[in-house]
Formats: sequence, C-alpha cells, structure tokens
Amino acid sequence: METTQKKASGPGERDAVHIPCTADTLLRKLWGHWKTHVIYVLGEQQACRFGVLRRRITGISPKVLTTRLRELEADGLVWREQEHTIPPKVTYGLTETGFAVHAVLKDIEKIEV
Repeated sequence: METTQKKASGPGERDAVHIPCTADTLLRKLWGHWKTHVIYVLGEQQACRFGVLRRRITGISPKVLTTRLRELEADGLVWREQEHTIPPKVTYGLTETGFAVHAVLKDIEKIEV
C-alpha cells in the first residue's frame, strides 16, 4: 500500500497531514443504505435481472434499488448488461472488485455481535 503525506497549507492546518487510505475510499463507496445488501445478494445469485434482485431484497423500493445499482456501477463494483428487446432485459452482476468485497462481507458475517 502506497502512502503519501502532504502538509496542509492553510493557517489553521499547520500540523494537519493528509494520508490517503484505500480502506477509507472503499468504505465510502459502500456507505449508504442497501449497498452492502445488494452486493451480498449479487454475490450469492451471480448475475441476475432487476426483478429477481428486487424480490430477493425485501423492503427496497424499485427507485432506491435503481439508484444503488447505478452508484455501485459507477464505483466499479457492479456491471450492467442491457439487451435491446421490448421490454429491455437488464442483467446485473459483480465485477472482480465486487466479488472481493462480497468475500469480505461473507467473512464479516462469521463475526458474532
């Protein structure tokens, strides 16, 4: 893991140091209601269509599911494939990074709280 340090230049920040953290970056991508649940279900189901996801994740609205899928796709954790049919057939699945996150979620599941 590469770490760089950058001294702050503002008057009130003379002792502040910026240290990038890849774990923080990933956790910010996962922050948000339903995101980890979507990743977990996609990891268990492999690739699946929107309707299947919606049925597997009880309590999520179609609008929120669409938003979360778009966010996860933008972050490189989910891929989306659309077939140009009527109605359109859209399939979602996890990227390699998404599967790595799914594996971590499976490990966290083993911790009893």
